[in-house]
Amino acid sequence: MKVGIVGYAGTGKSTVFQWLTGAKPDPAKAQMGQTGVAKMPDPRLDLLSIRFQPKKTTPTALEFLDTPGLMPDERRDNPRRLGILRESNGLLVVLNGYSESDWAGQLRRFREELMFADLEIISGRITRLEDGQKKPKPAKQREADLLELTLLQRIAAAFEANQSPATLGLKEDEEKAIRSFQLLTLKAEFVLVNIGDDKVNQPVAPELLQLSPGAVQAPAKLELELHDLSDEDRRMFMQDLGVTGFVRDDVLRAVFKAMGQIVFLTAGYDECRAWAMPAGGDAVVGASQIHTDLARGFVRGEVVGWADFMKLYGESKTRVGESMKEARTAGVLRQEGKTYIVQDGDIMHILAST
Repeated sequence: MKVGIVGYAGTGKSTVFQWLTGAKPDPAKAQMGQTGVAKMPDPRLDLLSIRFQPKKTTPTALEFLDTPGLMPDERRDNPRRLGILRESNGLLVVLNGYSESDWAGQLRRFREELMFADLEIISGRITRLEDGQKKPKPAKQREADLLELTLLQRIAAAFEANQSPATLGLKEDEEKAIRSFQLLTLKAEFVLVNIGDDKVNQPVAPELLQLSPGAVQAPAKLELELHDLSDEDRRMFMQDLGVTGFVRDDVLRAVFKAMGQIVFLTAGYDECRAWAMPAGGDAVVGASQIHTDLARGFVRGEVVGWADFMKLYGESKTRVGESMKEARTAGVLRQEGKTYIVQDGDIMHILAST
């Protein structure tokens, strides 16, 4: 799962990148993009690790791509800058919350940049298809090209009306037909307002929440600076600023959810591990995250829901019995087939034929 960090120049994107990943921005990679990885905090995995005392504990992770800032007054190069993001699974949009106040206006302008960049890609393909209709070709190919042309013209018309293709109610086969374009306007989006310490504990502007209900704000630079202080100095500064805690972990979890991901867990004495998968995916999709062979030879999954696990073991730090025998005896370890929809926090053991 790769998330592109994007926004206008001067919004503090690179600070957000360092805050989330711990990687310092490299000026040499400013124009091509820099990647960093953030391990996902998960108290459930921490608790499993206490219970199983495994040799290894492996959290899931989010990969972030820091990209060149967009130029607010000169659009010409912005499509190139945005093009770096096309292979990303989603976008983390950073808004300037410390020197600008119209956050909703910033987001509207940014979304227009996405439409402009996507329209450029779509228009090129439309021109080639229109030219192709004038040339001789097999009837089947001509029909397929005409269907694609009609679809792209609908999308282009939406862009020109300042609307995202998401408003068109595209069918599954239509979404599949345009997947190769990797349209930025169809990617999952999470909005973060990067604020200064003077706006800590203030609510997110209602106008922004109307455009992006899940938008949050965070003082990325302040948290980075506090992290480098001694425990005593940190405590004093936080008290003076009215900061009650760090929000980085909450933001990471919110980004993860906004990208349409959930976590399932595997547990044992060798390793306890968190695995990411798309929300709504079935047990075979979950198995494929571990290994393609498990998905190919899937027989069944042994599943304990997180709530059932907690009811059975509670907050006790006693080591869980081998293969969770207590869960099996208590009847909370279920046998699930291929069509089972994995739930966030499920503890799963996949059985597969070789």
